[in-house]
Amino acid sequence: MTKLKVGIQIQPQATSVEAMRECWIAADEMGADSIWIWDHFYPLFGDPDATHFEAWTLLSAMAADTNKAMLGTLVTGNNYRNPELLADMARTLDHLSDGRMYLAVGAGWFERDYAEYGYEFGTAGSRLRQLEADLPRMKSRLATLNPGAVGSLPLLIGGSGRKVTLRLVAEYADAWNCFGPPENVADLSGVLDDWCATVGRDPAAIERTVAIGADDVEGIGRYLDAGASHVIMGIGDPFDLSPLQRMIDQRDAIG
Repeated sequence: MTKLKVGIQIQPQATSVEAMRECWIAADEMGADSIWIWDHFYPLFGDPDATHFEAWTLLSAMAADTNKAMLGTLVTGNNYRNPELLADMARTLDHLSDGRMYLAVGAGWFERDYAEYGYEFGTAGSRLRQLEADLPRMKSRLATLNPGAVGSLPLLIGGSGRKVTLRLVAEYADAWNCFGPPENVADLSGVLDDWCATVGRDPAAIERTVAIGADDVEGIGRYLDAGASHVIMGIGDPFDLSPLQRMIDQRDAIG
């Protein structure tokens, strides 16, 4: 039986660096399997002018502060960084964390990030085409960096697009992220299985992660039944970790 993993995504908005560090240290000590940050430059909800911090800089501190959990962005906006540079950043953080990094990417969607930081927003189609062009560049750079990663450094792709995104997951990814509820996971997971058959990929080789809210942490075995083996709860300041503890308790009970 597939082992269930649980994690949290710390929302770096309307908070402080000190509060986030306390949160990820505590989550690591509690036994979270993974700790994530989002990769945006402005708040996604609430006060649009609230405090906000950059993801990969935070990951550097997270890598140094924690000892056990896997780490990553859920997910990095592909257009924000050159793909070779992104691969190098992930490889370097993999060393800092002693092999606990994901390289997690998506096509991008938050228009304010693009507009205020000078990136071309384009269209959903153009951003997907850029992701498709950049994925082999990332993998090629990872294969040539000296030294290479010390861990497995799985490549995760986030997204739910049936025609392009899930095909790219089947072709390139070691892991995939989507959102709940379980019915959505089961539906999209079936589409991913079909793409795996089309491209000749073993569907069991792709870890399936799902992002949920703190109000959906009861009965998380539902997600295991739906095909996801890694459930990640989003959490904002004030960082109440009691829902994470309930997820850990359920994970341990499932065994």
